[in-house]
Amino acid sequence: MRNPVSRPQWMIVLTIVVVAGMVVAGMSVASGGTFPAFLPKLHPALAGKTLSASGVPALRGIVDSARNADLRWPDFTPYKAEVAKLYETNGYSLLWVQNGRVRPQGLAVIELLQNAGAKGLDPEDYDGSRWQGRLLKLGQNKADQKPSEQDLVSFDTALTVSAMRYIRAIHCGRVNPKEFKFQIDMAGNQLPLAEFIQTQVVNAGDPAAEIQKLEPPFLGYRKMLALLPVYEGYANQVAGEKLPAVTKTVRPGQPYAGVVRLGRFLQVIGDIPASAQLNPNATIYDGALVEGVKHYQDRHGESPTGNLDARTINELNTPPAARIRQIKLTLERWRWIPHSFPQPPVVVNLPEYRVRAMNPDGTVAFYKNVIIGKAYGHKSPTFEKEIQYVVFRPYWNVTPSIQRNEVVPHIQKDPNYIAKHNFEVVTPQGEVVTDNQVSPEVLEGIRSLHLMVRQKPGDTNSLGLVKIIFPNPDNVYLHGTDAPELFSPDVRDFSHGCIRVEKPADLVAWVLRNNPGWDLERVKATMNGEKNNLQVNLVTRIPVLIVYGTATVNEENQIRFFDDIYGYDAELDKALATEHP
Repeated sequence: MRNPVSRPQWMIVLTIVVVAGMVVAGMSVASGGTFPAFLPKLHPALAGKTLSASGVPALRGIVDSARNADLRWPDFTPYKAEVAKLYETNGYSLLWVQNGRVRPQGLAVIELLQNAGAKGLDPEDYDGSRWQGRLLKLGQNKADQKPSEQDLVSFDTALTVSAMRYIRAIHCGRVNPKEFKFQIDMAGNQLPLAEFIQTQVVNAGDPAAEIQKLEPPFLGYRKMLALLPVYEGYANQVAGEKLPAVTKTVRPGQPYAGVVRLGRFLQVIGDIPASAQLNPNATIYDGALVEGVKHYQDRHGESPTGNLDARTINELNTPPAARIRQIKLTLERWRWIPHSFPQPPVVVNLPEYRVRAMNPDGTVAFYKNVIIGKAYGHKSPTFEKEIQYVVFRPYWNVTPSIQRNEVVPHIQKDPNYIAKHNFEVVTPQGEVVTDNQVSPEVLEGIRSLHLMVRQKPGDTNSLGLVKIIFPNPDNVYLHGTDAPELFSPDVRDFSHGCIRVEKPADLVAWVLRNNPGWDLERVKATMNGEKNNLQVNLVTRIPVLIVYGTATVNEENQIRFFDDIYGYDAELDKALATEHP
């Protein structure tokens, strides 16, 4: 089992500010805070952690049934084994109550649960609004209203279960990524909850800090988390505002009925500097507004033309709540990713149409635009794999589905299709059958897949002059292209599933940086050389992640939003709304 709190040197240590007012060991609860200003001692008969002969069966009953009726989500079957292990380790005594008081560690954990919204989670999944009443109930010290052992047992187990739910959620997410077509192995992220709470929480000086160490250590995650309250603040200022729709594109210098409202909106969300002086009576779309729209367009995956077309107006009218939801869904997906890698990874974010090479410190070495799959009915998969080798001047081995559904119809229309597009027909052993006109017999072999079609290496090869291989069941890889003009559009889902990289030489040189002698100059020379289908194995394998996030924070620390091109956000949002933790 991976050490849950260890991190490789290249990752930045997670440093998220703990909510002010959190109670830690040795501290008292401040008046006016989240908790009652005074929590009197429990009845002397109930002091200490040890339960009476009748209290232990009550505790065992809740644990064995995996049900606590006082919880918002009473059934905790998925956590039953870990809850039982934790209480068995402690001799079926109370964990969070000692010497007549709720322990500081318990109060600190409750503070985290109540503030789960700061992590993009729903506090009510962890009984956020119920803890105040429970603490008041345990604090009653009237002669005729003493808390019973049943009250203590219910409180203690409720806190244990809620803590486990919260810890799992911030560590590896609320749902299994494999339910959403994400081929990511969560086994390495699984946390021994009972052991962690026993060793790192119940007796910790600062249990909140220990729990926060379990969050993803990635810089992108931390930036996104920091911007969540900022966008929530924006939502409070601009909620409900709508810009007038346009039937014709509004260009700089033209009148627009929503000029004043547009300026206010762009200033609130930071696309126009707060110091800019805007005319409250303006009717013409120009000046700072145009620059603000360009900035906004760039952040939302559009070409920064500065024109107010229907798409831009639609983006501007997207409710702030929808943007906040994009942030929260992306935070969930960040938690699915393994928290450590043996080497800095290559990361492809599909909705952003971008690939990044990471530095050892977690920053971005460089990024490239990419083309992904969808338009031909082949979505690019999401997974974690390892880059194992690079092939210079490769053949393109046409996949069986493309061969049957696309190549065969072309040959039927034109028997010279193979020769015109630099293809050749080969046997399964790679022996060339023809690179010229296709006979009816050869066509039947192609249709039945007894013969295969491949494209010869060179400038006209669909893979370009290089491909980067990370073996996977979908036979997807990174490669160049013979059609660089396809990188111009904002929406780039033109591939059959593989991922085309714009100007791939830089990425190839980075991938081969641990192979002696393979600098950028040699990479370019080999791509344009004479030797075809040259395979170079990596000395050090490099992780590659293909992920799906419709919200990112770019290298300039600006939040960017993208279309839900595969509908994965909608699917995840539905699951999170209907499933309990």
